[in-house]
Amino acid sequence: MRDKTQTNSAAPGDRLIRAGAIVFFAGAVATLVTIAPLLLGTTPFPTYMFGLSMLMGVGFLVAGAGVLRSIAAGRRQARAGHQPS
Repeated sequence: MRDKTQTNSAAPGDRLIRAGAIVFFAGAVATLVTIAPLLLGTTPFPTYMFGLSMLMGVGFLVAGAGVLRSIAAGRRQARAGHQPS
């Protein structure tokens, strides 16, 4: 049986990091799919596929925002625990 404190142990920013990783990998797949025809000498994909490759950057920024949010929450928690009397 799980302890209730473990079910809600996700730190602030964890969801952003996970979402950013998913978007990043979707962009990585789109990049591989877009570049493959260029390397194989076949007909390239339409221009919007190059736009989907930009998801890598978007995912990186979202994950970075999650990391910064997690750091800020950790600092707030540390500050609350070490206040001078």
